[in-house]
Amino acid sequence: MRRFGTAPVIFATGFLLLAAALWRVDASPGRVWEGLSRLGWLLALMWPPSPGGDLPDLLEGLAQSLAMAFLGTVLAASLALPLSLLGAGNVVGSALLRFSVRRLYDGLRGVDTLVWALIFVSAVGMGPFAGILALMVPDIGTLAKLFSEALEAADRRQVEAVRAAGAGRLLAVRLGLLPQVAPVMLSQVLYTLESNTRSATILGVAGAGGIGLALSDRIRINNWDEAAFIILMILAAVAVIDWASRTLRLRLIRP
Repeated sequence: MRRFGTAPVIFATGFLLLAAALWRVDASPGRVWEGLSRLGWLLALMWPPSPGGDLPDLLEGLAQSLAMAFLGTVLAASLALPLSLLGAGNVVGSALLRFSVRRLYDGLRGVDTLVWALIFVSAVGMGPFAGILALMVPDIGTLAKLFSEALEAADRRQVEAVRAAGAGRLLAVRLGLLPQVAPVMLSQVLYTLESNTRSATILGVAGAGGIGLALSDRIRINNWDEAAFIILMILAAVAVIDWASRTLRLRLIRP
């Protein structure tokens, strides 16, 4: 009865907060209707989609975005693995070291990819290299956190069996711990690759190259038919990557 009595108060409070937020951002019905009308006008300008005679350049930009996603993911996973070992409680006994490493995770993944892209474009210049770095840095923190949690959730009995056979600590981790969590780690890396495929298309807006830069240019000069063609290219590439990644994940997870 007491729980039932508090439910209306919670819903009323949530509704008031939602109404206040909508009022604060000026989301009036008139403004929403005007925005939908403009969206319909833009969709009409997008039809029919056209490459505008730049199909080879667009394919090259798409290939750059896919390469950025792949390299950023692989480099992040390679650096995240040793960091995850330092942050796992069943690998490192020092609580201070684990705490420090885990705060490093938070620092790397706490800044959005687009912000890292702006930083690296200023540091190394425009182009795919800045995009690779922008994808890699936050993914190091994210994957290291996921890897360390997978390590801590592993069965200790296999590690203890390897230690009982006379192996040292490092060999016990290599033979008793990593084989257990390798499928989970690979699954997480593949999911990150899916996400980075989508993120890499956005980084072009910040000057990191790839298909996103071409899309930004078309939108800026109001070539909406070419913009629609680029969006369809991105959707097709993401769909293929998602399908391939899902197929690989299922093969890794299922015995």
